[in-house]
Amino acid sequence: MNRRNFLRNTGFVAAGSLFVPAFMKPLEAMALDELSLYKNLVVVQLSGGNDGLNTVIPFGNDIYYQKRKSIAIKPEEVIKLNDMQGLNPNMAALQEIYDQGWMTIINDVGYPNPDRSHFRSMDIWQTGSDSNQFLSTGWIGRYLDSNCQTCKSPYTAIEVDDSLSLAMKGQTKKGIALRDPAALFRNTNDPFFKAMLQNDKEHLDEDNLGYLYKTMIETSSSASYIQNTSKIYRSKSTYPTSGFANQLKTVSKFISSGLKTRVYYVSLSGFDTHVNQIGQQGNLLKQYSEGMAAFLKDLKLNNKLEDTLVITFSEFGRRVEQNASNGTDHGTANNMFVFGGKLKKQGIFNAAPNLSDLDTGDLKYQLDFRQVYGTILDKWLDVNNADILNKKFNTLDFI
Repeated sequence: MNRRNFLRNTGFVAAGSLFVPAFMKPLEAMALDELSLYKNLVVVQLSGGNDGLNTVIPFGNDIYYQKRKSIAIKPEEVIKLNDMQGLNPNMAALQEIYDQGWMTIINDVGYPNPDRSHFRSMDIWQTGSDSNQFLSTGWIGRYLDSNCQTCKSPYTAIEVDDSLSLAMKGQTKKGIALRDPAALFRNTNDPFFKAMLQNDKEHLDEDNLGYLYKTMIETSSSASYIQNTSKIYRSKSTYPTSGFANQLKTVSKFISSGLKTRVYYVSLSGFDTHVNQIGQQGNLLKQYSEGMAAFLKDLKLNNKLEDTLVITFSEFGRRVEQNASNGTDHGTANNMFVFGGKLKKQGIFNAAPNLSDLDTGDLKYQLDFRQVYGTILDKWLDVNNADILNKKFNTLDFI
């Protein structure tokens, strides 16, 4: 195996970007007094624009059934939460979570002058920008910039994936993307890898790979620490076999084994349901709910649920009226879910969507998504939200 094939096959370079950066060495030396490590944030991204009205169903509103004659969820199938709203039947795994008081539903979250482009709206949500503002840093990345200027180990955010989202990128610091610590450990113990490290100087200027080699040297010094720390944890919970559930299982392993990380980021894609929505969305909601329920129960079993806050968002909702293909088109406001063991207001946080007062067929937002971010920054991550979001947003009372 030659050096170039090794780099390609072991995954140290992907899509033109590094996803095993020089974070391992700082983690190895991280001290407990450098960060308030007792609170964790887990961000769950539902990519594609999840249909909030068929997720949290306004079964008590006749307009819902008038606008969605073939894709509305029948009242008798809804998991009723109150007289107006209930969960999609594919989300049955979350009923116990809701009943335990570990779940809050926030209705009609959005922003002024919404954008219906997947890419642009996702950028807005990930950066925390106005709709006419273009930022190159994410809201979590700016949190890292702000909170860790004097820290030895600035990489306090992990995305369980092969590439890093914009949300995790700051001006001076970034989170890291890591799918499998065991695979990284194996790669860094490969004989060819070790041989390269011993002779790295001759390659530092070749093909502009100097930074990569320096990164590999630092990674090698700490990969065993990450593997040995995270492998201590053995889950006593049964997780589904989906990829999404496996991401959450990895996060639980990191949290429960004491890895000194503050923010985790996972995602589930496929929610762009223009055609035949019922089956596609139902399958995704089932994966999401079963994975989330297993994750929360796992955290509870390990006494970590009260120290963990989970939020779920999608880049936009869908239009109120279904289309001609038994699906829905890009909309605006949507619901967000918050999970945790220390929720101040449990259950449904605010009023159900007003289907009789629409903006050219779209829901009007009640709450700006940056109020949710601002609340988390102020009350959970202990920073001034104005420093991260570029202006002050009023906080909410869900925590």
